[in-house]
Amino acid sequence: MIPRRLVLAVLASLSCGRSRIRSVIRSAGSDTVVNLAQAWAEAYADVEPTVSVEVSGGGSGTGLASLIDGAADLANSSRRIEREEREAAQHKRGVDPVEWIIGHDALAVYVHRDNPLNEITIPQLAAIYGADGQITRWSQLGPGLPDEEIILISRQSNSGTAQYFRRALLGSKGDFRQGTRDLNGSKEVVSLIGETLATIGYSGMGYDSDRVKMLAVSAGPGKPAYAPTLENALSGRYPISRPLYVYTLGQPVGELRRYLDWTLSPPGQQVVIKTGFVPASPVA
Repeated sequence: MIPRRLVLAVLASLSCGRSRIRSVIRSAGSDTVVNLAQAWAEAYADVEPTVSVEVSGGGSGTGLASLIDGAADLANSSRRIEREEREAAQHKRGVDPVEWIIGHDALAVYVHRDNPLNEITIPQLAAIYGADGQITRWSQLGPGLPDEEIILISRQSNSGTAQYFRRALLGSKGDFRQGTRDLNGSKEVVSLIGETLATIGYSGMGYDSDRVKMLAVSAGPGKPAYAPTLENALSGRYPISRPLYVYTLGQPVGELRRYLDWTLSPPGQQVVIKTGFVPASPVA
């Protein structure tokens, strides 16, 4: 039996810990950003122990909907807010969402680590993923590749990552082909590719693992291919790079403003780099 005095001491400690929390910040949205948001939350606990940052994912659209409905204080998004979402915020909350660029992501193209392919072009990716694309087998991408059907891994429809990737390859009116396997999260995409040799998919470069390979990407035939690295994303050489956003309802104040200012400060931007993303601006 646990001594009663020990139980009381533990309960008192937990109660004391809860009483120290002065403010809770709810951060929700993009599955691309969720690892970064969680890393920020953990680091900020040391900066300001009385503030608890609660993080959840679900996709960019989910985060923006939560912000508009009042269920989140921050919406993490890997795409820009859409006109309909901005209008919904103005109608429901009477305030305009404010956009913050908190970093950048080189959206990597992943294959299994044993796949012999090392680089790919944007037109080839369009021919693989596009509704009218003609590349369906690995052998069509070059000599020495297996004559196997390409298994396409993508993201669910409310994913900002999916929307950005589609537009980067196919333009604003293009659409993906039927038959893609649409997963809920960035981590799940990379995990499945690491388990299945014939797959190809896309996710943030921060989700790299030793079971997969990130392809170098070229803007077109005869043009140099660049790997998704911090340096190539900052220089603009890597052709599939994008900003990462946070949205607030109006200008934030109080603890929320202090937290956002910290994420954009050099210590907060160092967390961006440590989690595999590109800072919003160069960090000394």
